[in-house]
Amino acid sequence: MKDWIDIQLVGLLQQDARQSLAELARKLKMSGPSVSERLKRLEEHGAIRGYLPELDWQQWGYTLQAIVRLRSLPGQLKTLEARIVATPQIIECDKVTGEDCYIARLLLRDISQLDEILDGFAELATTTTSIVKASPVLRRLPPLQP
Repeated sequence: MKDWIDIQLVGLLQQDARQSLAELARKLKMSGPSVSERLKRLEEHGAIRGYLPELDWQQWGYTLQAIVRLRSLPGQLKTLEARIVATPQIIECDKVTGEDCYIARLLLRDISQLDEILDGFAELATTTTSIVKASPVLRRLPPLQP
């Protein structure tokens, strides 16, 4: 069962996942072994699944982001999902309810890549695309409760 200390620990990791155990322990006013044990427990139970760097995509050559809504053509749902998974420019994708089947986030080096990628989906789905102008809320933790 997660408690307020777990919530504080996760919040500290969200701010900087590279903090040492000693630094986390100091901030939580706990011993290093206690913090280590909590982290291990959270990881073993799947509450923490990994630690990823936050990247500035433009510094890696990706100048555009697009949101693409995909509506599967009849009988193509499984093939469409496999194509989505196999497309490396799709960095996130949700299977959703409603008229669309999937909502995907793509990273693009330039606008010409968009047609190349979407052409690969033409026989599987109809698509609706929006170019991302800004992201006022980046991925963040929701309010956590014990």
